[in-house]
Amino acid sequence: MGRAFEFRRARKEKRWSKMAKDFVKMGKQLSMAVKQGGPDPETNAILRVVIQNCKALNMPKDNIESAIKRASSKDAKDLDEVVYEGYGPHGVAVLVETATDNTTRTVANVRMHFNRAGGTLGKTGSLDFIFERKAVFKLEPQDLNIEELELDLIDFGLEEIFEDDGAVFIYTSFKDFGGMHHELEKRKLPIISSELIRIPHTSVELNAEQEEELNRLIEKLEEDEDVQQVFSNIK
Repeated sequence: MGRAFEFRRARKEKRWSKMAKDFVKMGKQLSMAVKQGGPDPETNAILRVVIQNCKALNMPKDNIESAIKRASSKDAKDLDEVVYEGYGPHGVAVLVETATDNTTRTVANVRMHFNRAGGTLGKTGSLDFIFERKAVFKLEPQDLNIEELELDLIDFGLEEIFEDDGAVFIYTSFKDFGGMHHELEKRKLPIISSELIRIPHTSVELNAEQEEELNRLIEKLEEDEDVQQVFSNIK
């Protein structure tokens, strides 16, 4: 019983730790959205998107409102969105999206993680030929007719729509993110979350041991509070 209890506690602590880090990252996204378009989600579409994503992560309403209030303060720090690109172990391309108030600290930390993993940090734009930026929307499937919706949304940049794991997913290009989000809101469709992701054109296949090495690098990067998302071209 003792071992089982310790295992459950360790698993809970790991889940709580991840939740806390997710909340910190979402707090930064809220701050950047407020800085861009103001604290009112009615008039700030970007803020509405971030609030939706916060709710999808079960971020408490008080946390969301506090983050918006802090970002509205004159003393709130400005955050820079910086993308770092490089190669991890075994030649896997790794792209790191960050939000930081201290780029010197952030680049030093990111470089350290790459170096310790046997990788190298490259120049900005060095992975443009590998990754393509896409927008993905996750909707509740509430009686949605996917075939009809596909026809209706083609004019707004729809590239792919499918149902999986109890949700409907819609993919568009990066440039169509705003237009698609506006149309989904206009139709009052039940959006769970929406985000911008990076999809690789080519991928690298690793064995189990090599994949574990790469995952250790990704985990270290994701633990950094300045890091928002990490993408790789592992198969």
